[in-house]
Amino acid sequence: MGESNKGAGACYPQRSCLAPLPYDEHFAALDQLLRVQRPLWDNQPFTQQTLSWEADYPELSAWLRAQSLEHAEKYQLEPWRALKGLGSLFLENMYLTPLTQYPAKPLPEAMTRGIPGRKWQQIESFASCLPPDWQGSRWLDWCAGKGHLGRRLAWPDDSLCCIEHDAVLVAAGKQLSQQWKVQASHPHCDALGEHAVTHVSGSDTWVALHACGDLHTHLLRHTSTQSVRRLAVAPCCYNRIRADHYQPLSKLGRASALKLDRRQLGLPLQATVTAGAGEVRKRNRIMAWRLGFDALQRQWRGVDEYLPLPSPASHWQHDTFPDWCLAAAAHKGIQPRPVSDWQVAEQAGWQRLAQVRNLELVQGLFRRPLEFWLLLDMALFLQEQGFSVQLGEFCPQSLTPRNLLLLAER
Repeated sequence: MGESNKGAGACYPQRSCLAPLPYDEHFAALDQLLRVQRPLWDNQPFTQQTLSWEADYPELSAWLRAQSLEHAEKYQLEPWRALKGLGSLFLENMYLTPLTQYPAKPLPEAMTRGIPGRKWQQIESFASCLPPDWQGSRWLDWCAGKGHLGRRLAWPDDSLCCIEHDAVLVAAGKQLSQQWKVQASHPHCDALGEHAVTHVSGSDTWVALHACGDLHTHLLRHTSTQSVRRLAVAPCCYNRIRADHYQPLSKLGRASALKLDRRQLGLPLQATVTAGAGEVRKRNRIMAWRLGFDALQRQWRGVDEYLPLPSPASHWQHDTFPDWCLAAAAHKGIQPRPVSDWQVAEQAGWQRLAQVRNLELVQGLFRRPLEFWLLLDMALFLQEQGFSVQLGEFCPQSLTPRNLLLLAER
């Protein structure tokens, strides 16, 4: 099952070796895969000492538990390279037709100042996927922030409406649009509120770059009541929803037996490509300390179950593992017992972290299939509204892991 195995997984990065499926067939295949193989991805290695699939894959379990933390980090973005024997479970469902790239219209270099480089690269990649005949639109930039994407598309002559609920960002966006003489309005508006419809109805081309959860699905639902002509949406943070479970948009999605709660919707978001080395080391240390404390608290309480700590615990200013654990115990009202060797206890946390991260590689195989399932549900819904739809990658994952784009034209 390890990286020395030969199998279909070796083919995965070269998606051209596979034939595309119609979206409804693609969705049905993914739906079956995710339901049948649910034990492999619907688990929590960080909080569960043993996972349900380990009894069925004892050799794989033992091999993963013996690997280092460096091994897990090496393969976290490409788990199929470490788990080639499992590649055949999902390979045939992973094809995406590449999106056509168009030459970008020139823009004054000064317009890019003040925009973080990675964010601007995402905007440029997004814009390059929009056909040239989309120019001349009445643009809507949904959850626009300062409106950088919208201005990139509307400059110099098109009209633009930027929907944003943060008043500080609205004010900054207005100033930038005035500076560059873009015909833009920046209403201070809750995208989920009823007043957003007024602004939506006045635009014929809608774009959204990384609108989270309910925000991107809410925009898609507007297509059923508005005469929008064109749409380009790159979703993000699928777990940021108000309901307990994802509410499918399409007929096939609503008919599916696959129900996804907020925790499961967070699985596609687990891979990180933008963190620096220092940030990764800090994150690993706090995760190892949490797991080291977890082993201790089970002994101290005499209860063999995970005890969650609040998110602020990751930012406690304690420089040593013993101090951090004693603070955690005090926070949870636990009476700590004497620890014979704190260094051994801390090392146990690091060892457990290596096991967790390597076990998560199996989950990682299903990050993209689950994300495709969500995007295909959206694509099918748009087809039901009379749109011609394309789904593809607008930039490499090294630029942003949320690199999937829905392009739709009525």
